[in-house]
Amino acid sequence: MNRWLRHIPNGITALRILLVVPIALALLHGELITTIALFGAAAVSDAADGFLAKRFGWQSEVGSVLDPAADRLYIAATIVALAVRGIIPWWLVAVLALRELTVGGALAVLRRRVGFGTLQVSLVGKGATLCLLYAFPLLFLGDHPGPGGTVARVIGWAFAVWGTVLYWWAAALYLAQVKSLISGNATADGANP
Repeated sequence: MNRWLRHIPNGITALRILLVVPIALALLHGELITTIALFGAAAVSDAADGFLAKRFGWQSEVGSVLDPAADRLYIAATIVALAVRGIIPWWLVAVLALRELTVGGALAVLRRRVGFGTLQVSLVGKGATLCLLYAFPLLFLGDHPGPGGTVARVIGWAFAVWGTVLYWWAAALYLAQVKSLISGNATADGANP
């Protein structure tokens, strides 16, 4: 029985991935209550899977790939839906997509040259993702009238700008890791040989 408990965080992450499409559809239709409820469910599931994995030692290779993939899918679907609705500009979508393509290309080179394609997650990268995950619901709320909407829009843009800067900073750190791994100056766990 205990063996199966180790998979609970991965199951929670899989459920979060299933929320991506409903969140995007709710955003596209401007359904305030549904969108906020789905954002909340995604946030709770993200916190829960991480807590359970760390607290009980239920981390896994699948989880180390699945959790960031869930975050990327969530971010991609959300920014496209927000751009389609005109809440954020398409240039922001392009800036974030270019970062993903840059890191993805570096990982592909790493996989081809060294034989693996995963990197240590940096605190900067976690902070960037967290900022962006806060920014999107706030920007959506900021698209609604009233003083609360104005406050949400201002705070949402602050998180979006800071998150984008941190996202690119994390990309620079990942690119430096890739360069060190390819040149043989580091190992997969970040230690020097």
